[in-house]
Amino acid sequence: MTLAPGHPLEDALAYRFADSGLLARALTHTSRKQKRGDPSYERLEFLGDRVLGLLVAELLMERFPDAPEGKLAPRLAALVSGRTLAGLARELDLASHVKVGPGEDVAGTHERDSVLADCLEAVIGAMYRDGGLEAARAFVNARWTQLVEDVEPAVAKTDLQEWLQKRGLPLPTYEVVERTGPAHAPEFTIELTVSGRDPVRASGASKREAEQAAAAAMLEQIGVDA
Repeated sequence: MTLAPGHPLEDALAYRFADSGLLARALTHTSRKQKRGDPSYERLEFLGDRVLGLLVAELLMERFPDAPEGKLAPRLAALVSGRTLAGLARELDLASHVKVGPGEDVAGTHERDSVLADCLEAVIGAMYRDGGLEAARAFVNARWTQLVEDVEPAVAKTDLQEWLQKRGLPLPTYEVVERTGPAHAPEFTIELTVSGRDPVRASGASKREAEQAAAAAMLEQIGVDA
């Protein structure tokens, strides 16, 4: 199983495969298998999952050199989650390159989050087999470095909820108090209220971003490191 040289996905990946068969296998869904032993992305996905975890953990260690394991673990989980992987796979237009079995195209199998996530891990595994750890690292660094920054405030919201639950306090409430800016570039201001604390406000380009920023501000007021 091989692909013609210069597969269009290679441009999106910013990587040229020496062995095009590895990329072909990474893009082949199990529904294409007709007999035991036929190639699919399963083994490469197994490998890519481990390679991705290692490389993202490496990024987190570099970005947060003083953070304890308990702060790094939830970030790692978010960064290698199926949702994150599926989102990146869609940015790469991976669905249009996934080969599925008869009828699966109509069923939309190649567009499912779980399939896209597995397939992207398989592609990372294929890069590792083809070019070694440095090839996989270059791709992961290019696609995940900014995500490492973006996922940081998301942990603050989780940390705040856990802090409140441990003390038997009600969950926080988030309320949009202002929306400004044009439709294509809005800014939301969120007010966060926690029992026994002064409310805090924070802004962001989305409600989620503003809520995360508010949670970080509340943790700072409480005196908890996010």
